[in-house]
Amino acid sequence: MSMIGRKEPEWRGTAYHKGEQKQIGNKDYAGKWHVLYWYPLDFTFVCPTEIRGFQEHLNDFSDDKIDVIGVSTDSFYSHKAWFADRKTFPQEITHPVLADTNHSVSRAFEVLKEDAGVAYRASVIVDDKGVIRAYHVNDTAVGRSPKEVLRTAQALQSGGLCGADWKKGEKFVA
Repeated sequence: MSMIGRKEPEWRGTAYHKGEQKQIGNKDYAGKWHVLYWYPLDFTFVCPTEIRGFQEHLNDFSDDKIDVIGVSTDSFYSHKAWFADRKTFPQEITHPVLADTNHSVSRAFEVLKEDAGVAYRASVIVDDKGVIRAYHVNDTAVGRSPKEVLRTAQALQSGGLCGADWKKGEKFVA
């Protein structure tokens, strides 16, 4: 069964946020559009391409009043050590990244690869009413495009009929 149209599950946990430990949860994003994106593991090869991509587009998400939250099953301390590596992350990671070590958030959103204890690559867009409007999951080997997640969120916010490759400001499908 799809999660589209369902209320966002309640979630809460410890996040890495600008080098600090911070408790965050769905209640912190009540009344706000937000994107949660999952990646399998710190200290890997595909994951940093996605994390850097979301960070690079953070201002674009912010311009549309969309908060971005990363999630993996790694610990806060793993996040802190990895994000400090300026070779892998030349730009500081300033959006929160949840440490879902008990897998409760990944399970609630049905993105946990149970046999491996890691999350699939997933993106969830939640609207300002707390309803899941987009839900996309890839296997662990294939990264996703943060630009496409942004475009999808903008299209959902627009309220119009948006064709393939529609961009913010373009005409809707008649």
